[in-house]
Amino acid sequence: MDQQVVVIDNGAYTAKIGFSTENEPRLIQNCIAKAKSERRKQFIGNQYEECRDLSGLYYLLPFQKGYLVNWDVQRQVWEYMFSKDVMALDPSQTTLLITEPYFNFSSIQEAMDEVFFEEYQFQALYRTNTGTLSAHKVTADSPGELCSLIVDSGYSFTHIAPYHKEKTLSKAIRRINVGGKLMTNHLKEILSYRQLHVMDETYVINQVKEDACYVSSQFMEDMEITKMRGSDNTIVRDYVLPDFQQIRRGYIRDGTSTLSEDEQTVRMNNERFAVPEVLFNPSDVSIQEMGIAEAIIHCVGLVDEEIRPHLYKNIVLTGGNCRFPGIKERVERDVRAMAPLNYHVKVTLPPDPISYSWQGGKHLAQTDTFKSKCVTKKEFEEHGQSICSERFDG
Repeated sequence: MDQQVVVIDNGAYTAKIGFSTENEPRLIQNCIAKAKSERRKQFIGNQYEECRDLSGLYYLLPFQKGYLVNWDVQRQVWEYMFSKDVMALDPSQTTLLITEPYFNFSSIQEAMDEVFFEEYQFQALYRTNTGTLSAHKVTADSPGELCSLIVDSGYSFTHIAPYHKEKTLSKAIRRINVGGKLMTNHLKEILSYRQLHVMDETYVINQVKEDACYVSSQFMEDMEITKMRGSDNTIVRDYVLPDFQQIRRGYIRDGTSTLSEDEQTVRMNNERFAVPEVLFNPSDVSIQEMGIAEAIIHCVGLVDEEIRPHLYKNIVLTGGNCRFPGIKERVERDVRAMAPLNYHVKVTLPPDPISYSWQGGKHLAQTDTFKSKCVTKKEFEEHGQSICSERFDG
């Protein structure tokens, strides 16, 4: 292609952005943050790192329940990403590949196309789902695989989507309303109830979740261990909270070091695995839906029988929640227990599940067919919205 391509995986929590010629994307917080200590100042994207006191950080999010609703915030984040601070790109010389959620509303799609062509004046645009890019990456990495089942567990939702020859089998896509945001909020509530009031500390508790939580493969046995005292309890950990003077990020304290006077800790016992368990049993937090494993079985059952064995042997986990230790083994174990015996079950966890679909987008942008998938600014001016609806798989 004659002009450069920028790939944006526009997630509700982090946006992954980079040119198709780069190896890794930059991760940008997709929000505007404000700190209690500096009320007037707002931090766009990754500018929050300049903030001295990150406790009580509160967010203005462009996405609500997985869909882009706050355009003013999103525009500011996009402008920050396109500026010289991050990408330093000139839209009029650039093709944009951007992701959107499954089942996106047509009003949001239309607004998105208009913003990119009319406000930012991009040369050409291709809009697609994250799962489609992940499926492209699977096929690119192992060309023999025609089918894949993409489990994308992000900030707002978990989606399970079957693909055949990189085409979505849309009738079988399933969504579970459990994501990283719900788990962080659940952890905030149980810590506030049991130990320490942390309802305003979203930023800190999100880090506690990332550092201390894991997916248990034997939930009831681990529950029994957490009831034990002393050295018999191999699960309990003390998490040292940051004070933003000496400690910028909290950490799990190893058992040997002594606690200094001014360090504040929370004790993580069964919270460590009870929070991610919500992905597998949403009914734990009164969400009457299937967990990941049941949804995979249900989803595969909705496609043609000849495709099913190929989906079972190519389940790919993507999205930020798939960074919990133990998730791959748990999904594999649970699906194996429910799937027909004559099917082989194989679950793959990429080295970096967060940037996996961005990598797929980067690879797609380098293919010969990519240009024909895009809508150029000239075509948009001639045909308007209709050509975008035809060409992009919503």
